[in-house]
Amino acid sequence: MPDSAFEKRQQGLREIIKINHLEALLLTNLENIRYLCGFTGSDGALLVTQTATFFLTDSRYWTQAEEEVKHSQIIHYRKKLDGIVSTLSDLNLKRVGVEGPFFPLSAYQFISKTLGHTVELLSLEDEVKNLRAVKDLQELSFLRSAIDLATQSFLHILGVIQEGSIEKDLALEMEFFMKRHGAEGTGFDIIIASGQRSALPHGRASGKKIEKGDFILIDFGLRTQGYHSDQTRTLVCGEPTQEQSKIYGIVKEAHDRAIEGIQPGTPICEIDKIARDHIREAGYGDYFGHGLGHGIGLAVHEDPVVNGDNKGLIQEGMVFTIEPGIYIPGWGGVRIEDMVLVKENGVEVLTYLPTALKIV
Repeated sequence: MPDSAFEKRQQGLREIIKINHLEALLLTNLENIRYLCGFTGSDGALLVTQTATFFLTDSRYWTQAEEEVKHSQIIHYRKKLDGIVSTLSDLNLKRVGVEGPFFPLSAYQFISKTLGHTVELLSLEDEVKNLRAVKDLQELSFLRSAIDLATQSFLHILGVIQEGSIEKDLALEMEFFMKRHGAEGTGFDIIIASGQRSALPHGRASGKKIEKGDFILIDFGLRTQGYHSDQTRTLVCGEPTQEQSKIYGIVKEAHDRAIEGIQPGTPICEIDKIARDHIREAGYGDYFGHGLGHGIGLAVHEDPVVNGDNKGLIQEGMVFTIEPGIYIPGWGGVRIEDMVLVKENGVEVLTYLPTALKIV
């Protein structure tokens, strides 16, 4: 990725620094660090001031940092908190923002105790999270690559799955396929839940065998170049019953209506309401308990959160999932999940597997 992309992202962060009357922002969340400077390791810190950016790391990552880190000065330390304190002191910073949800209390106490009243640490939350909510062209390219490989893995498993297949074996085969073909890893434990277990929204694959008449809920995702995919399809083993077809149709209609309602400037909670109202009016409102979706990018779950509480507005360039479901304990469940990109005049569905009920 060119240095200019990281420079632009860092400038966006400097707007947050300016608006909040700060001198600098200290970041420790690894996804935010990767987003802002390109570092892919498992430890480090990034300090962004109004005029410069500093990446702090220890000897494990000196070489890696030299190869990866863009548009930032690299500072070495032996102990992380000592390195942070030393840098804050050397730069004579007085008012510094930190990532509230990710900054440990122990780190806050150490810095405060060591530097005393010479520096004030202020917690920021939504300001930093929102920075990654709108995707640039490079990010969209990475997301599309992840979707393409995940789609191939699903089509592969369709050729394997049959009556008598074991959930765990299918999940393992799917993961092997993903990694054999270039995935860095799965985004989460692959969910394959059949029969009554399909009523578990996050039911991990078990030793259960798939039986004729089962719904089979498959929620799968992977990571390539740091970016994630996430989608769900629900299959049926053998011909569906009238009730299965009915429930599936309700979920599909909720899914389709929500996507049709996506427009820049629309409150995010309104999209959740479209899907939830349809399921409720069909008589199954008590069986759809989770939010409609979530942002996705460097993290498999990131801003925006798509639920009834989020009064924020949909913005062009956002990527998030739409995943309504109905889960009836003791009977089974259905979820259909796709990733969407908000465009100037509507939406593009990035994932492209058919949504019609698939019989295996």
